[in-house]
Order: sequence, then structure tokens, then C-alpha cells
Amino acid sequence: MASAAEHARTTGRVLPVSPALSGLLPAAGLRRGSTVSVLGSTSLMLTLLAAATAGGAWAVAVGLPALGVVAAAELGVEVGRLALVPRPGAEFPAVTAALLDGFDLVVVGPGLARPDVARRLSARARNRGSVLLSLGSWPGAEVELNCRRTRWTGFTGGGAGYLRTREVEVRAGGRGAAARPMSALLRFPGEGEVERADFPATRWGTA
Repeated sequence: MASAAEHARTTGRVLPVSPALSGLLPAAGLRRGSTVSVLGSTSLMLTLLAAATAGGAWAVAVGLPALGVVAAAELGVEVGRLALVPRPGAEFPAVTAALLDGFDLVVVGPGLARPDVARRLSARARNRGSVLLSLGSWPGAEVELNCRRTRWTGFTGGGAGYLRTREVEVRAGGRGAAARPMSALLRFPGEGEVERADFPATRWGTA
């Protein structure tokens, strides 16, 4: 925990993400002190952690008992810098608040926080300079990434073949600098880094 806390105090204000995701975020990365919610895709959530943990950031996932380190590693997460607290129970608010003090990125599972608890934890993240990421809706999140549609590729016309890639439509919105809606089509290969499957003309802050 001490090394994680030290890293959180000394790194930059924006944690990096994959280039395929940067256009969906108003700071082109994960701004310290912000809250981001991801709806509909654990894969997208893990992909958000990949570049930051590869660069030395520390992450922890709270209340996600089904999350596996193998899946995280396949999506580029440096699992040596990922801690798991699968079942925090009734101590979720206190546990998460303490983790926000020491980790760069704190991921929380769906349905764990009442609105008042969610507001307090977001305030804690702002104060400590951590990034709070919710798998599911989160009251007051600055950025919301919503995975709307999924399409698998790899089948032949006769229905045979192997599933090779998955394409996901992601719509981004939120408050402040993130208020302008955005959308992108992302491709998740069977192995390796997520890719953009489209090149929309609209970017954050452009006409």
C-alpha cells in the first residue's frame, strides 16, 4: 500500500489510456480526481486500466468477485499492479475510501453504493487525486461510457469458423467538458490491444 500511495502522489494529473479510447475522454486520458462510469462491458473497464498499469500506476477492483486476472492480462492490464477485493460486504464504503487514499485507480462493482455514499466516494477521489471507476451507473460521474451494441466477427457464411474479434459501439457523455456526446466503434481482438474500427470526424472540443 505504501508504494501505491507514493506513486499516486508523484505521477501526472492524467493517467494514459489506449489511443483507441483517448478520443472518448475529455482529457484524452483518465484525469486524476474524476469519476468515470462504464455501462455494459467489463472488457472496456479493464481496457481503461491497461495503459495506466503498464506505465506504473496501481489499480484495485472492489466488489467484482467474477473478475479474473487472466482476462485482465489478456486485455493488457499489468496484473502485478492490480489488487482484488472481491467481497467487501457491509464495509464497502470504508474499504473503498481507504483504497482511494492509496491507489491510482479504484474500480467498484455495480449496485454497491447508495447515492449518498457514491457522492462521498467521488469527493474522496477528487480530494486524493485518484480515479474512481464504476462498472455500472454512478450518480454524478463526470464521464459515462455506455456500450450499446456488440457484433462478433469470424464466422463464414455457413455459420462455421472461429470468433476472432468483437466490435462494440461505445457512446460517451457526462458533465462539464464531457457534456458533448461522442460515439466510437471499438474492436477487441482475440489477443492484444483494443483498436478503433471507425474514425469519426467529431472529437472533444471540435466543431
